[in-house]
Amino acid sequence: MSDDIKAAVETQLLKTLDADGAIADTRVFAKVNTFDHKLLAGAVRSLMAYEMITSEEVTINGWALNAEAKLFIADGSAEAQCFNAVPAEGMALDQLKKLLGPVADVGFKQAMVQKWLALEKGEVPMVVRKTDAIVDIVREQLVAIEAGQDVDKKTADTLKKRKLISALSEKYYQLGKGIKFALQKVKLATDLTQEMISKGTWKDTQFKEYNFNAMGQPPAGGHVHPLLKVRKEFREIFISMGFEEMPTNNFVESSFWNFDALFQPQQHPARDAHDTFFMTAPQTSNCFPPDYLERVKNTHMNGGYGSIGYNYDWKLAEAQKNLMRTHTTAVSSRMLYKLAQDGFRPAKYFSIDRVFRNEAVDRTHLAEFHQIEGVICDKGLTLSDLIGTLHQFFNKIGITQLRFKPAYNPYTEPSMEIFSYHPLLKKWVELGNSGMFRPEMMEPMGMPADVSVIAWGLSLERPAMILYGIDNIRDLFGHKVNLSIVKANPVCRLQLQQ
Repeated sequence: MSDDIKAAVETQLLKTLDADGAIADTRVFAKVNTFDHKLLAGAVRSLMAYEMITSEEVTINGWALNAEAKLFIADGSAEAQCFNAVPAEGMALDQLKKLLGPVADVGFKQAMVQKWLALEKGEVPMVVRKTDAIVDIVREQLVAIEAGQDVDKKTADTLKKRKLISALSEKYYQLGKGIKFALQKVKLATDLTQEMISKGTWKDTQFKEYNFNAMGQPPAGGHVHPLLKVRKEFREIFISMGFEEMPTNNFVESSFWNFDALFQPQQHPARDAHDTFFMTAPQTSNCFPPDYLERVKNTHMNGGYGSIGYNYDWKLAEAQKNLMRTHTTAVSSRMLYKLAQDGFRPAKYFSIDRVFRNEAVDRTHLAEFHQIEGVICDKGLTLSDLIGTLHQFFNKIGITQLRFKPAYNPYTEPSMEIFSYHPLLKKWVELGNSGMFRPEMMEPMGMPADVSVIAWGLSLERPAMILYGIDNIRDLFGHKVNLSIVKANPVCRLQLQQ
Protein backbone atom coordinates (compact mmCIF):
# COMPACT_ATOMS: atom_id res chain seq x y z
CA MET A 1 0.00 0.00 0.00
CA SER A 2 1.11 3.63 -0.53
CA ASP A 3 2.37 5.61 2.47
CA ASP A 4 -0.68 7.94 2.42
CA ILE A 5 -3.22 5.10 2.41
CA LYS A 6 -1.27 3.22 5.08
CA ALA A 7 -1.15 6.33 7.28
CA ALA A 8 -4.90 6.90 6.83
CA VAL A 9 -5.73 3.30 7.82
CA GLU A 10 -3.45 3.44 10.89
CA THR A 11 -4.84 6.82 11.99
CA GLN A 12 -8.49 5.69 11.78
CA LEU A 13 -7.68 2.41 13.54
CA LEU A 14 -5.96 4.21 16.44
CA LYS A 15 -8.83 6.72 16.77
CA THR A 16 -11.39 3.90 16.93
CA LEU A 17 -9.36 2.06 19.57
CA ASP A 18 -8.99 5.27 21.59
CA ALA A 19 -12.76 5.82 21.52
CA ASP A 20 -14.03 2.23 21.91
CA GLY A 21 -11.09 0.57 23.70
CA ALA A 22 -11.21 -2.49 21.38
CA ILE A 23 -12.17 -3.68 17.91
CA ALA A 24 -13.93 -7.05 18.03
CA ASP A 25 -13.85 -7.81 14.31
CA THR A 26 -11.55 -6.12 11.79
CA ARG A 27 -13.84 -7.28 8.95
CA VAL A 28 -16.63 -5.09 10.33
CA PHE A 29 -14.20 -2.19 10.90
CA ALA A 30 -12.90 -2.48 7.32
CA LYS A 31 -16.44 -2.57 5.89
CA VAL A 32 -17.63 0.46 7.89
CA ASN A 33 -14.58 2.51 6.87
CA THR A 34 -14.46 1.15 3.28
CA PHE A 35 -10.94 -0.25 3.74
CA ASP A 36 -9.58 -3.32 2.00
CA HIS A 37 -9.14 -5.93 4.74
CA LYS A 38 -5.74 -6.96 3.32
CA LEU A 39 -4.50 -3.37 3.68
CA LEU A 40 -5.85 -3.31 7.22
CA ALA A 41 -3.94 -6.51 8.05
CA GLY A 42 -0.70 -4.80 6.97
CA ALA A 43 -1.43 -1.83 9.22
CA VAL A 44 -2.14 -4.19 12.14
CA ARG A 45 1.25 -5.90 11.75
CA SER A 46 3.02 -2.53 11.55
CA LEU A 47 1.39 -1.16 14.75
CA MET A 48 2.04 -4.43 16.59
CA ALA A 49 5.75 -4.07 15.84
CA TYR A 50 5.63 -0.76 17.77
CA GLU A 51 3.66 -2.44 20.61
CA MET A 52 0.91 0.16 20.13
CA ILE A 53 -1.84 -2.45 19.78
CA THR A 54 -2.52 -6.05 20.72
CA SER A 55 -3.94 -8.49 18.20
CA GLU A 56 -5.50 -11.93 18.29
CA GLU A 57 -5.94 -13.73 15.00
CA VAL A 58 -9.21 -15.61 14.45
CA THR A 59 -9.62 -18.13 11.61
CA ILE A 60 -13.00 -19.21 10.28
CA ASN A 61 -13.12 -22.32 8.13
CA GLY A 62 -16.16 -22.88 5.94
CA TRP A 63 -17.43 -23.59 2.46
CA ALA A 64 -18.07 -21.37 -0.54
CA LEU A 65 -20.79 -22.12 -3.12
CA ASN A 66 -19.91 -21.98 -6.77
CA ALA A 67 -22.16 -20.55 -9.49
CA GLU A 68 -23.80 -23.91 -10.27
CA ALA A 69 -24.64 -24.48 -6.59
CA LYS A 70 -26.38 -21.10 -6.42
CA LEU A 71 -28.49 -22.06 -9.46
CA PHE A 72 -29.41 -25.33 -7.73
CA ILE A 73 -30.65 -23.37 -4.70
CA ALA A 74 -32.91 -21.33 -6.98
CA ASP A 75 -34.11 -24.08 -9.35
CA GLY A 76 -33.42 -27.32 -7.48
CA SER A 77 -30.57 -29.78 -7.91
CA ALA A 78 -29.89 -31.32 -11.31
CA GLU A 79 -31.48 -34.63 -10.27
CA ALA A 80 -34.58 -32.86 -8.88
CA GLN A 81 -34.95 -30.83 -12.08
CA CYS A 82 -34.82 -34.06 -14.11
CA PHE A 83 -37.44 -35.76 -11.88
CA ASN A 84 -39.79 -32.78 -12.04
CA ALA A 85 -39.45 -32.58 -15.84
CA VAL A 86 -40.58 -36.20 -16.33
CA PRO A 87 -44.41 -36.56 -16.35
CA ALA A 88 -46.19 -39.53 -14.80
CA GLU A 89 -46.49 -41.31 -18.16
CA GLY A 90 -42.73 -40.92 -18.81
CA MET A 91 -40.70 -39.07 -21.42
CA ALA A 92 -38.32 -39.99 -24.23
CA LEU A 93 -34.65 -39.64 -23.18
CA ASP A 94 -33.88 -37.43 -26.19
CA GLN A 95 -36.78 -35.14 -25.23
CA LEU A 96 -35.46 -34.85 -21.66
CA LYS A 97 -31.97 -33.91 -22.85
CA LYS A 98 -33.41 -31.37 -25.29
CA LEU A 99 -35.61 -29.85 -22.56
CA LEU A 100 -32.96 -29.52 -19.82
CA GLY A 101 -29.75 -29.16 -21.87
CA PRO A 102 -26.45 -29.70 -19.99
CA VAL A 103 -28.26 -30.36 -16.69
CA ALA A 104 -29.86 -33.51 -18.11
CA ASP A 105 -26.75 -35.72 -18.24
CA VAL A 106 -25.64 -35.20 -14.63
CA GLY A 107 -29.19 -34.96 -13.30
CA PHE A 108 -30.39 -38.16 -14.98
CA LYS A 109 -27.40 -40.16 -13.69
CA GLN A 110 -27.88 -38.86 -10.12
CA ALA A 111 -31.64 -39.48 -10.29
CA MET A 112 -30.98 -43.08 -11.33
CA VAL A 113 -28.51 -43.49 -8.42
CA GLN A 114 -31.23 -42.16 -6.06
CA LYS A 115 -33.69 -44.60 -7.75
CA TRP A 116 -36.01 -41.74 -8.63
CA LEU A 117 -35.94 -42.45 -12.37
CA ALA A 118 -35.29 -45.45 -14.58
CA LEU A 119 -34.59 -46.03 -18.27
CA GLU A 120 -36.77 -48.39 -20.24
CA LYS A 121 -34.94 -49.56 -23.34
CA GLY A 122 -36.76 -50.05 -26.58
CA GLU A 123 -37.05 -48.57 -30.02
CA VAL A 124 -37.37 -45.21 -28.26
CA PRO A 125 -35.58 -45.18 -24.84
CA MET A 126 -38.06 -43.86 -22.26
CA VAL A 127 -37.36 -42.25 -18.87
CA VAL A 128 -39.99 -43.19 -16.25
CA ARG A 129 -40.57 -42.32 -12.62
CA LYS A 130 -39.93 -44.95 -9.94
CA THR A 131 -41.45 -42.90 -7.09
CA ASP A 132 -44.23 -40.40 -6.71
CA ALA A 133 -42.40 -37.79 -4.62
CA ILE A 134 -38.85 -36.85 -3.75
CA VAL A 135 -36.92 -34.79 -1.20
CA ASP A 136 -34.21 -32.61 -2.78
CA ILE A 137 -31.52 -33.31 -0.20
CA VAL A 138 -28.71 -31.70 -2.23
CA ARG A 139 -30.59 -28.39 -2.37
CA GLU A 140 -31.25 -28.54 1.38
CA GLN A 141 -27.54 -29.13 2.01
CA LEU A 142 -26.56 -26.19 -0.18
CA VAL A 143 -29.11 -23.93 1.55
CA ALA A 144 -27.63 -24.94 4.91
CA ILE A 145 -24.09 -24.11 3.75
CA GLU A 146 -25.27 -20.75 2.39
CA ALA A 147 -26.77 -19.99 5.82
CA GLY A 148 -23.41 -20.71 7.48
CA GLN A 149 -24.41 -24.02 9.04
CA ASP A 150 -21.94 -26.89 9.43
CA VAL A 151 -22.24 -30.05 7.34
CA ASP A 152 -20.69 -33.44 8.06
CA LYS A 153 -17.49 -34.54 6.30
CA LYS A 154 -19.24 -37.13 4.10
CA THR A 155 -21.68 -34.53 2.76
CA ALA A 156 -18.91 -31.98 2.21
CA ASP A 157 -16.76 -34.55 0.35
CA THR A 158 -19.68 -35.48 -1.91
CA LEU A 159 -20.47 -31.85 -2.76
CA LYS A 160 -16.76 -31.12 -3.35
CA LYS A 161 -16.53 -34.09 -5.69
CA ARG A 162 -19.45 -32.67 -7.67
CA LYS A 163 -17.60 -29.31 -7.68
CA LEU A 164 -20.53 -27.53 -6.06
CA ILE A 165 -18.54 -26.17 -3.10
CA SER A 166 -14.93 -25.31 -2.29
CA ALA A 167 -13.08 -24.89 1.00
CA LEU A 168 -13.02 -21.35 2.40
CA SER A 169 -10.71 -20.03 5.09
CA GLU A 170 -11.16 -16.48 6.37
CA LYS A 171 -9.05 -14.61 8.92
CA TYR A 172 -9.78 -11.52 10.96
CA TYR A 173 -8.30 -9.84 14.04
CA GLN A 174 -9.53 -8.79 17.46
CA LEU A 175 -7.62 -5.66 18.50
CA GLY A 176 -6.89 -3.89 21.78
CA LYS A 177 -4.61 -1.18 23.12
CA GLY A 178 -0.93 -2.05 23.52
CA ILE A 179 1.49 -0.97 26.25
CA LYS A 180 2.78 1.86 24.03
CA PHE A 181 -0.61 2.94 22.68
CA ALA A 182 -0.73 6.45 21.23
CA LEU A 183 -2.75 8.30 18.61
CA GLN A 184 0.33 8.77 16.47
CA LYS A 185 3.02 6.31 15.51
CA VAL A 186 6.45 7.51 16.53
CA LYS A 187 9.27 6.23 14.36
CA LEU A 188 11.95 4.80 16.61
CA ALA A 189 15.57 5.68 15.96
CA THR A 190 17.83 2.77 15.12
CA ASP A 191 21.24 4.50 15.37
CA LEU A 192 22.90 7.00 17.68
CA THR A 193 24.23 9.72 15.39
CA GLN A 194 26.90 12.38 15.89
CA GLU A 195 24.23 15.10 15.53
CA MET A 196 22.15 13.58 18.38
CA ILE A 197 25.21 13.63 20.63
CA SER A 198 26.31 17.18 19.74
CA LYS A 199 22.80 18.66 20.12
CA GLY A 200 21.78 16.49 23.06
CA THR A 201 18.60 15.33 21.33
CA TRP A 202 19.45 11.71 22.12
CA LYS A 203 18.05 12.29 25.65
CA ASP A 204 14.47 12.67 24.32
CA THR A 205 14.76 10.26 21.39
CA GLN A 206 13.03 6.87 21.51
CA PHE A 207 15.34 4.11 20.26
CA LYS A 208 14.34 0.79 18.83
CA GLU A 209 15.40 -2.05 21.11
CA TYR A 210 18.12 -4.34 19.84
CA ASN A 211 17.42 -8.05 19.77
CA PHE A 212 20.77 -9.51 20.73
CA ASN A 213 19.37 -13.06 20.51
CA ALA A 214 18.40 -12.72 16.85
CA MET A 215 20.29 -14.90 14.38
CA GLY A 216 22.45 -13.03 11.91
CA GLN A 217 22.09 -13.31 8.16
CA PRO A 218 24.03 -16.40 7.03
CA PRO A 219 27.00 -15.32 4.94
CA ALA A 220 27.01 -16.31 1.29
CA GLY A 221 29.68 -18.87 0.58
CA GLY A 222 30.66 -21.83 -1.51
CA HIS A 223 29.40 -25.35 -0.93
CA VAL A 224 31.05 -28.66 -1.71
CA HIS A 225 29.36 -30.57 -4.54
CA PRO A 226 27.90 -33.97 -3.52
CA LEU A 227 30.21 -35.67 -6.02
CA LEU A 228 33.26 -34.13 -4.36
CA LYS A 229 31.97 -35.20 -0.93
CA VAL A 230 31.88 -38.81 -2.15
CA ARG A 231 35.30 -38.37 -3.83
CA LYS A 232 36.80 -37.28 -0.48
CA GLU A 233 35.42 -40.38 1.23
CA PHE A 234 36.81 -42.68 -1.50
CA ARG A 235 40.21 -41.00 -1.28
CA GLU A 236 40.36 -41.50 2.49
CA ILE A 237 39.41 -45.18 2.08
CA PHE A 238 42.22 -45.76 -0.41
CA ILE A 239 44.74 -44.01 1.83
CA SER A 240 43.56 -46.03 4.85
CA MET A 241 44.17 -49.21 2.80
CA GLY A 242 47.78 -48.16 2.11
CA PHE A 243 47.37 -46.87 -1.46
CA GLU A 244 49.48 -44.10 -3.00
CA GLU A 245 47.70 -41.50 -5.17
CA MET A 246 48.82 -41.25 -8.81
CA PRO A 247 49.22 -37.87 -10.58
CA THR A 248 46.27 -37.40 -12.96
CA ASN A 249 46.68 -33.80 -14.14
CA ASN A 250 46.89 -34.59 -17.88
CA PHE A 251 43.43 -34.80 -19.45
CA VAL A 252 45.06 -34.94 -22.90
CA GLU A 253 46.93 -38.18 -23.52
CA SER A 254 48.65 -39.84 -26.49
CA SER A 255 47.17 -42.95 -28.07
CA PHE A 256 50.38 -44.76 -27.17
CA TRP A 257 49.90 -44.48 -23.38
CA ASN A 258 46.09 -44.66 -23.61
CA PHE A 259 45.89 -47.70 -25.92
CA ASP A 260 49.14 -49.18 -27.31
CA ALA A 261 50.96 -49.53 -23.98
CA LEU A 262 47.88 -51.39 -22.70
CA PHE A 263 48.15 -53.96 -25.54
CA GLN A 264 45.00 -52.60 -27.16
CA PRO A 265 45.18 -53.16 -30.94
CA GLN A 266 45.08 -50.17 -33.28
CA GLN A 267 42.00 -51.51 -35.09
CA HIS A 268 40.01 -51.81 -31.83
CA PRO A 269 36.53 -50.12 -32.06
CA ALA A 270 37.27 -47.97 -28.98
CA ARG A 271 39.91 -46.17 -31.05
CA ASP A 272 37.35 -44.96 -33.59
CA ALA A 273 36.24 -41.31 -33.62
CA HIS A 274 32.68 -42.24 -32.65
CA ASP A 275 33.98 -43.61 -29.33
CA THR A 276 36.91 -41.28 -28.57
CA PHE A 277 37.49 -37.51 -28.63
CA PHE A 278 40.63 -36.92 -30.72
CA MET A 279 42.56 -33.62 -30.55
CA THR A 280 43.07 -31.27 -33.49
CA ALA A 281 45.70 -29.07 -31.81
CA PRO A 282 48.16 -30.46 -30.87
CA GLN A 283 47.21 -33.38 -33.05
CA THR A 284 50.19 -35.65 -32.31
CA SER A 285 52.80 -36.39 -29.66
CA ASN A 286 56.30 -37.91 -29.76
CA CYS A 287 57.06 -38.26 -26.04
CA PHE A 288 57.73 -42.01 -25.91
CA PRO A 289 60.79 -43.95 -24.62
CA PRO A 290 62.25 -45.35 -27.91
CA ASP A 291 63.23 -48.78 -26.58
CA TYR A 292 59.86 -49.27 -24.85
CA LEU A 293 58.05 -48.10 -27.98
CA GLU A 294 59.90 -50.74 -30.03
CA ARG A 295 59.03 -53.53 -27.55
CA VAL A 296 55.35 -52.54 -27.59
CA LYS A 297 55.40 -52.47 -31.41
CA ASN A 298 56.94 -55.96 -31.65
CA THR A 299 54.49 -57.39 -29.10
CA HIS A 300 51.54 -56.08 -31.11
CA MET A 301 52.92 -57.34 -34.43
CA ASN A 302 54.72 -60.57 -33.52
CA GLY A 303 53.70 -61.44 -29.99
CA GLY A 304 56.01 -62.61 -27.24
CA TYR A 305 55.85 -63.41 -23.53
CA GLY A 306 53.70 -66.45 -24.33
CA SER A 307 51.49 -64.60 -26.83
CA ILE A 308 51.21 -64.67 -30.64
CA GLY A 309 50.31 -60.96 -30.73
CA TYR A 310 47.81 -59.46 -33.17
CA ASN A 311 49.79 -60.05 -36.41
CA TYR A 312 49.04 -56.71 -38.06
CA ASP A 313 51.06 -53.81 -39.43
CA TRP A 314 51.47 -51.55 -36.35
CA LYS A 315 51.68 -47.83 -37.30
CA LEU A 316 53.53 -45.16 -35.36
CA ALA A 317 51.13 -42.50 -36.71
CA GLU A 318 48.25 -44.16 -34.84
CA ALA A 319 50.20 -44.23 -31.58
CA GLN A 320 51.10 -40.54 -31.93
CA LYS A 321 47.49 -39.30 -32.08
CA ASN A 322 46.47 -37.13 -29.10
CA LEU A 323 43.07 -37.62 -27.46
CA MET A 324 41.04 -36.82 -24.39
CA ARG A 325 41.92 -39.79 -22.19
CA THR A 326 39.22 -42.46 -22.18
CA HIS A 327 40.30 -44.00 -18.86
CA THR A 328 42.73 -43.32 -16.03
CA THR A 329 44.41 -46.65 -16.86
CA ALA A 330 46.58 -44.50 -19.12
CA VAL A 331 47.99 -42.99 -15.90
CA SER A 332 48.45 -46.49 -14.46
CA SER A 333 50.49 -47.54 -17.52
CA ARG A 334 52.84 -44.58 -16.98
CA MET A 335 53.22 -45.34 -13.26
CA LEU A 336 53.86 -49.05 -13.81
CA TYR A 337 56.46 -48.30 -16.49
CA LYS A 338 58.22 -45.92 -14.09
CA LEU A 339 58.06 -48.57 -11.34
CA ALA A 340 59.68 -51.13 -13.65
CA GLN A 341 62.46 -48.71 -14.62
CA ASP A 342 63.17 -47.65 -11.02
CA GLY A 343 63.43 -51.28 -9.90
CA PHE A 344 60.39 -53.35 -9.00
CA ARG A 345 58.89 -53.12 -5.53
CA PRO A 346 55.36 -54.08 -4.34
CA ALA A 347 53.09 -51.08 -4.83
CA LYS A 348 49.46 -49.99 -4.42
CA TYR A 349 48.24 -47.04 -6.49
CA PHE A 350 44.91 -45.26 -6.90
CA SER A 351 43.52 -42.32 -8.85
CA ILE A 352 40.20 -40.41 -9.04
CA ASP A 353 39.80 -38.01 -11.95
CA ARG A 354 37.87 -37.19 -15.12
CA VAL A 355 37.78 -39.24 -18.30
CA PHE A 356 36.03 -38.57 -21.63
CA ARG A 357 34.16 -40.87 -24.02
CA ASN A 358 32.19 -40.01 -27.13
CA GLU A 359 28.99 -41.91 -26.28
CA ALA A 360 25.24 -41.23 -26.07
CA VAL A 361 24.02 -39.54 -22.89
CA ASP A 362 21.23 -41.24 -20.91
CA ARG A 363 20.14 -41.81 -17.30
CA THR A 364 23.30 -43.75 -16.42
CA HIS A 365 25.90 -42.54 -18.97
CA LEU A 366 27.70 -39.24 -19.62
CA ALA A 367 30.33 -38.25 -22.18
CA GLU A 368 32.45 -36.82 -19.34
CA PHE A 369 32.62 -38.52 -15.95
CA HIS A 370 34.97 -39.44 -13.09
CA GLN A 371 36.79 -42.76 -12.92
CA ILE A 372 38.13 -44.37 -9.75
CA GLU A 373 41.02 -46.77 -10.30
CA GLY A 374 42.88 -49.05 -7.92
CA VAL A 375 46.07 -50.97 -8.83
CA ILE A 376 48.02 -53.51 -6.75
CA CYS A 377 51.37 -54.78 -8.04
CA ASP A 378 53.11 -57.71 -6.33
CA LYS A 379 54.39 -61.24 -6.85
CA GLY A 380 52.04 -64.23 -6.71
CA LEU A 381 48.73 -62.36 -7.00
CA THR A 382 45.76 -64.40 -8.29
CA LEU A 383 42.12 -63.88 -9.29
CA SER A 384 41.02 -64.78 -5.75
CA ASP A 385 43.14 -61.86 -4.46
CA LEU A 386 41.28 -59.56 -6.87
CA ILE A 387 37.83 -60.79 -5.81
CA GLY A 388 38.72 -60.57 -2.12
CA THR A 389 40.13 -57.06 -2.54
CA LEU A 390 37.01 -55.92 -4.40
CA HIS A 391 34.73 -57.22 -1.62
CA GLN A 392 36.93 -55.52 1.00
CA PHE A 393 36.94 -52.24 -0.95
CA PHE A 394 33.18 -52.11 -1.66
CA ASN A 395 32.30 -53.19 1.89
CA LYS A 396 34.13 -50.11 3.11
CA ILE A 397 31.80 -47.88 1.08
CA GLY A 398 28.66 -49.66 2.25
CA ILE A 399 27.99 -51.58 -0.99
CA THR A 400 27.69 -55.25 -0.06
CA GLN A 401 25.52 -56.64 -2.88
CA LEU A 402 28.08 -57.44 -5.59
CA ARG A 403 28.04 -59.63 -8.67
CA PHE A 404 30.84 -60.38 -11.10
CA LYS A 405 30.50 -61.31 -14.77
CA PRO A 406 33.33 -62.58 -17.00
CA ALA A 407 34.31 -60.01 -19.61
CA TYR A 408 36.94 -59.28 -22.24
CA ASN A 409 39.50 -56.50 -22.05
CA PRO A 410 42.53 -56.23 -24.34
CA TYR A 411 44.86 -55.54 -21.40
CA THR A 412 43.46 -57.84 -18.65
CA GLU A 413 43.04 -61.60 -18.53
CA PRO A 414 40.98 -62.78 -16.72
CA SER A 415 38.56 -59.82 -16.69
CA MET A 416 35.34 -59.20 -14.71
CA GLU A 417 32.59 -56.61 -14.82
CA ILE A 418 31.38 -55.45 -11.38
CA PHE A 419 27.64 -55.03 -10.68
CA SER A 420 25.76 -53.70 -7.64
CA TYR A 421 22.02 -53.61 -6.92
CA HIS A 422 20.51 -50.09 -7.18
CA PRO A 423 17.51 -49.84 -4.77
CA LEU A 424 15.89 -46.91 -6.64
CA LEU A 425 16.29 -48.27 -10.16
CA LYS A 426 15.45 -51.72 -8.77
CA LYS A 427 18.01 -53.41 -10.97
CA TRP A 428 21.65 -54.46 -11.04
CA VAL A 429 23.82 -51.55 -12.27
CA GLU A 430 27.34 -51.94 -13.65
CA LEU A 431 29.78 -50.15 -11.35
CA GLY A 432 33.01 -50.85 -13.17
CA ASN A 433 35.53 -53.29 -14.59
CA SER A 434 38.39 -55.31 -13.16
CA GLY A 435 41.01 -57.85 -14.06
CA MET A 436 44.68 -58.90 -14.02
CA PHE A 437 47.01 -57.08 -16.41
CA ARG A 438 48.29 -59.31 -19.22
CA PRO A 439 51.98 -60.27 -19.55
CA GLU A 440 51.92 -58.65 -23.04
CA MET A 441 51.35 -55.33 -21.24
CA MET A 442 53.59 -55.80 -18.19
CA GLU A 443 56.75 -57.48 -19.48
CA PRO A 444 57.52 -54.98 -22.29
CA MET A 445 57.66 -52.38 -19.49
CA GLY A 446 60.47 -54.34 -17.88
CA MET A 447 58.45 -55.99 -15.13
CA PRO A 448 59.73 -59.39 -13.88
CA ALA A 449 57.77 -62.34 -15.29
CA ASP A 450 56.59 -63.46 -11.82
CA VAL A 451 55.00 -60.08 -11.02
CA SER A 452 51.20 -59.79 -11.27
CA VAL A 453 49.00 -56.69 -11.23
CA ILE A 454 45.33 -56.68 -10.21
CA ALA A 455 43.29 -53.59 -11.01
CA TRP A 456 39.74 -52.28 -11.00
CA GLY A 457 38.05 -49.14 -12.22
CA LEU A 458 34.62 -47.71 -11.56
CA SER A 459 32.65 -44.55 -12.09
CA LEU A 460 32.50 -42.10 -9.20
CA GLU A 461 29.02 -40.98 -10.30
CA ARG A 462 27.23 -44.33 -9.96
CA PRO A 463 28.18 -45.06 -6.32
CA ALA A 464 27.29 -41.40 -5.55
CA MET A 465 23.87 -41.92 -7.17
CA ILE A 466 23.26 -44.97 -4.97
CA LEU A 467 24.46 -43.20 -1.80
CA TYR A 468 22.41 -40.02 -2.43
CA GLY A 469 19.32 -41.77 -3.85
CA ILE A 470 19.62 -40.20 -7.33
CA ASP A 471 18.24 -42.17 -10.29
CA ASN A 472 19.44 -39.90 -13.15
CA ILE A 473 23.14 -39.15 -13.55
CA ARG A 474 22.28 -35.80 -15.20
CA ASP A 475 20.82 -34.63 -11.87
CA LEU A 476 24.26 -35.15 -10.28
CA PHE A 477 26.80 -33.96 -12.85
CA GLY A 478 26.56 -31.67 -15.87
CA HIS A 479 24.81 -28.52 -17.01
CA LYS A 480 21.32 -29.69 -15.95
CA VAL A 481 22.18 -29.96 -12.25
CA ASN A 482 19.98 -27.94 -9.90
CA LEU A 483 22.51 -25.85 -7.96
CA SER A 484 20.32 -25.94 -4.84
CA ILE A 485 21.30 -29.58 -4.29
CA VAL A 486 24.92 -28.49 -3.86
CA LYS A 487 23.86 -26.43 -0.84
CA ALA A 488 21.10 -28.68 0.49
CA ASN A 489 22.71 -32.15 0.33
CA PRO A 490 24.34 -33.34 3.54
CA VAL A 491 27.93 -34.39 3.96
CA CYS A 492 28.47 -37.89 2.59
CA ARG A 493 29.14 -40.49 5.28
CA LEU A 494 29.83 -43.94 3.88
CA GLN A 495 28.58 -46.83 5.99
CA LEU A 496 31.98 -48.32 6.63
CA GLN A 497 32.11 -52.03 7.39
CA GLN A 498 34.76 -53.50 9.67
